[in-house]
Amino acid sequence: MSAQQQDQPPHADDYIAPAPRISVQAFCASVATATAARGAAEDRRLAKAHLSVHMGGIAAAIDAYHKAPTPNVIMLETEPDCDILAGLDELATVCDPGTRVVVLGNPSDVAPYRELVRRGVNDYVVGPFTVIDIVRTICSLFTASESVSVGRLIAVVGAKGGVGASTVAHNVGWTIARDLGMDSVVVDLDLAFGTAGLDYNQDPVQGIANAVFSPERPDSAYMERLLAKCSDHLSLLAAPATLDQVYDFGADAFDAIFDTMRMTTSCIVLDVPHQWTAWTKRVLVGADDILIVAEPDLANMRNTKNMLNLLKASRPNDRPPLYCLNQVDMPKRPEIEVKEFAKTIESQPIAAIPFDSRLFGEAANNGQMIAEVSARHRTTRTFLQMAQRLTGRPDLADQRESFLSPIIKKLQGGRGGGRRAAG
Repeated sequence: MSAQQQDQPPHADDYIAPAPRISVQAFCASVATATAARGAAEDRRLAKAHLSVHMGGIAAAIDAYHKAPTPNVIMLETEPDCDILAGLDELATVCDPGTRVVVLGNPSDVAPYRELVRRGVNDYVVGPFTVIDIVRTICSLFTASESVSVGRLIAVVGAKGGVGASTVAHNVGWTIARDLGMDSVVVDLDLAFGTAGLDYNQDPVQGIANAVFSPERPDSAYMERLLAKCSDHLSLLAAPATLDQVYDFGADAFDAIFDTMRMTTSCIVLDVPHQWTAWTKRVLVGADDILIVAEPDLANMRNTKNMLNLLKASRPNDRPPLYCLNQVDMPKRPEIEVKEFAKTIESQPIAAIPFDSRLFGEAANNGQMIAEVSARHRTTRTFLQMAQRLTGRPDLADQRESFLSPIIKKLQGGRGGGRRAAG
């Protein structure tokens, strides 16, 4: 347990796992912190938490808990010249066992951190506070202390039907598992027409339909039985791809499934069908990272822009959704140039995948990934770069090169110096 350092630059991959179903009460001393806390209550990562905000700092908290039980988490903002240690000692007399306490401090605090820890404080954060500071503080109490793997949800969706979003999702998921070594599951959410089973050359008898239609909440053991093993690190939760029933779902139909899978799997890649329903919107808004796959034409450009705008507005504290262009430079097809597409979208695609009917057709017909058909093809490298971008994992080869470069330079310099001396 350590105090968070507010002056450190943000990490390139600022991944924050969602909080469980908890109650949080924040007792603020300033309007600015209260405003940030109210904003945090609207963040998707606290969707299951109930965060209430009160004014009055630690004195108000002590008064409140003389009359009511304490929640799972108490956040206390200190005030200038406040004796926080005495306040914590008094709070301990009314605080229920198991309640976690976070102190929102200010630079003028003089209480030693070890004294705060001795009094049971779980975290101490120095302001000023933004919405994302509050979200990170609450979520980290559970992801850091429970020793539970909290998997990352990556949603891949097409801006239009037939753009190859499923192919991209399956290749990226496979690359995450093989090249990045992350235990991963690809979930095919297109129950009627999904192709993940074909692409991975799998024909499981069970899959996502069994989980979503289960009358009971699925646990980890049940979900494990539904998975088809594709490789050492990759499993598939396949779609039935049958039309013997209609697949209409409520908005929260997949919530319990994803919550369960997060507990045991490092990375979950969601192959989201191109449709706009309550549940697909919820899946996209609730994902940790989003990739929109588009082709370089007018309808795709319009849809991509609309989707990006809505998702950015729905996720104000997240990294912006990403997009890639697929089937670029198709012969005899008029296309919008990549730079013009990016200008309209107001951001660059993370990749432009060239059209190659022979390569992708062979992979699809053989139930293989692009890297299995042609390991040295530039598209294979593109999928690796996309996997690294979506997971926040650096290029391991670049890391090794960076580590060795000082030694190599020194050796090269030594050889060069010897030759000059000899000359």
